[in-house]
Amino acid sequence: MGEYQLDSVLSAVADPTRRAILDRLRVSDARVTELAREFPISLNSTSKHIKVLERAQLVHRHVRGRDHVLSLRAEALGDAVAWMTQYREFWEQRLAALEAFVLAGDPEAGDPEAGDGRADDAAPPSSPDDAPKGAAR
Repeated sequence: MGEYQLDSVLSAVADPTRRAILDRLRVSDARVTELAREFPISLNSTSKHIKVLERAQLVHRHVRGRDHVLSLRAEALGDAVAWMTQYREFWEQRLAALEAFVLAGDPEAGDPEAGDGRADDAAPPSSPDDAPKGAAR
C-alpha cells in the first residue's frame, strides 16, 4: 500500500459517519438512497462521505440502471491493519522489556521498602521548623 493510499484510508475511517457507512455495508450491499435514509444527514452529505470512501478504495459503486449500489471493499482496511501491526509488535516488545525490568527489580535503586541507607530514604521534615539548622527553607 502506498503512502497516499494509507493516508486516504486512515482519513476516511477517522469520521464516525463514514465508519457507520462501512459497518452498514459489512452487512450487505446497499443503494445510495437506502444509505442516505439510514443517517440523519442529507443525501448530498451522504454522497460526499461515499466519495471519500470510494477515493480510499473502501467502497465500490455498481451502477444498475438508475440505481447506484455500493459494496464494501475491505482489502484497503486489511492493508492499513498490516501497517499498524508493525507498531503493535514494536510496542509489545517495548512493554515486555519494561515488564521484565520492573519484575526483576532495579539493582541501582535498592529496595524502597527496606531502604538502603541513602539520605533520600529519610522522611522529609513535616514542617520548616523540623528542618536541620542552616537548611534552606
